[in-house]
Amino acid sequence: MIKVKKRKILLLPGDGIGPEVIAEVKKIINWFNDKKSLDFEIDQELVGGCSYDKHGTPITDEVFYKALESEVIMLGAVGGPTWDNLEFSKKPERALLKLRKELKLFANLRPAICFKQLVDASTLKPEIVSGLDIMIVRELTGGIYFGEPRGIKPIENGERKGINTHTYTTSEITRVARIAFDLARKRSNKVTSCEKSNVMEAGQLWKEEVQELHKKRIQRCRIKSYVSRQLCYAAFKKPKTI
Repeated sequence: MIKVKKRKILLLPGDGIGPEVIAEVKKIINWFNDKKSLDFEIDQELVGGCSYDKHGTPITDEVFYKALESEVIMLGAVGGPTWDNLEFSKKPERALLKLRKELKLFANLRPAICFKQLVDASTLKPEIVSGLDIMIVRELTGGIYFGEPRGIKPIENGERKGINTHTYTTSEITRVARIAFDLARKRSNKVTSCEKSNVMEAGQLWKEEVQELHKKRIQRCRIKSYVSRQLCYAAFKKPKTI
């Protein structure tokens, strides 16, 4: 008899509403294990502010290596006013950024759907929001969050300067663009690429690389390019656009 390796799910409730949300997730996983004879193996650890309170770090090496060995990681939330004054490298959010970077979680999928029962609850006009069904694909491991150099340093006259570098490479752009195009094929075959190509060189590179990828490989999708300030108008005007 072949022994099947159990599929590991690491639960990281974190802070704020996170523990409440993950508690419900845990109930669902256990239901599938009990009722559908599945074999998910659940482990639960601290991350974020609660990890700092106990261990002095937003994520321990032990928890990080457990994440590397897991098939699924479910993170509730990190951070809150309690930890706002911590030294930058100790802030709860550093755990989230480390997991994103080291696990190469470069694509964040954010669906936005307006059900007809909730149209009147929106602050937008019904004719604008009715039928809204878009998927926002956000790049997570490049750009200004991870660019170098970065930091705070003293300058002349006793002042200080904060530095964050916004940088992208071709491969960082095209891999997340492929995700958007692949999703669009399953939806309405439309992609809206958003950047600041009018004032930023990194935005210009983004625009050129996405258009080149579309031209060479994915011509079945229709593509439009917008600077970021136009995103909301484009998304709401044309439902089911990525």
